[in-house]
Amino acid sequence: SVTSIGYDAFRDCTSLTSITIPDGVTSIESYTFDGCTSLTSITIPDSVTSISVFAFEDCTSLTSITIPDSVTSIGSGAFSGTKWEENQPDGLIYAGKVAYSYKGDMPENTEITLKSGTKGIGDGAFAYCTSLTSITIPDSVTSIGESAFDGCTSLTSITIPDSVTWIGWDAFSGCTSLTSITIPDGVTSIGSWAFGSCKSLTSITIPDSVTSIGYDAFFGCTSLTSITIPDSVTSIDEGAFEYCKSLTSITIPDSVTSISGDAFYGCTSLTSITIPDSVTSI
Repeated sequence: SVTSIGYDAFRDCTSLTSITIPDGVTSIESYTFDGCTSLTSITIPDSVTSISVFAFEDCTSLTSITIPDSVTSIGSGAFSGTKWEENQPDGLIYAGKVAYSYKGDMPENTEITLKSGTKGIGDGAFAYCTSLTSITIPDSVTSIGESAFDGCTSLTSITIPDSVTWIGWDAFSGCTSLTSITIPDGVTSIGSWAFGSCKSLTSITIPDSVTSIGYDAFFGCTSLTSITIPDSVTSIDEGAFEYCKSLTSITIPDSVTSISGDAFYGCTSLTSITIPDSVTSI
């Protein structure tokens, strides 16, 4: 009958050798089995769709992990310190259908094509892979995790397929060479700092499917000259376009009711702004 297992639930249960997770559980929370040093194998049921950060961190005896195709998102460090991760060869590591992380030093000018059928890109999967120049993402991917491409300074362009509905926090933060990106119609949320400090990004179109633009989403995009905010957006979060120094004008749609603090702070070239009657809070 159990449907959820809480954060830290079995953390540091060093004598725990086995556990059966029932089919009712849909997610494994952060640090749930962190430090279970006697746990040797785990089978995750088909009901689970997400594994949070450090869920099995420092399970030093864990050599066998069965992850079903139902899992589409995996948090950073979920399996760090396990024998399973230690035994993986250098290169891109898959955990089930999720591109989990890149192990070892990435060669210069690396181009990666994700496997057909990949469901998700894990949190921090390619973070600070400064040699990554391009990546091909298949239509099967539905989520791009937090910090997935954070600090990929050689990545110049990326095409996000229509299947993606969520772009996580810091997903492309610090991609200083990224000049263009297409956000597909299926995306409903752009996470905080998603494109923060993308200094070479000149323009971006946000599709009508997006309802929220996160905190500092485009912070420090100093080359961004234009942006279209769709009618679906109801609020502009704090610092959303802070220090977009090349932005000259902005039209806020009638759907927006609030503009949070620092939303356009430091936009030194902004000379024209249209604020509709719908806005009741600034």
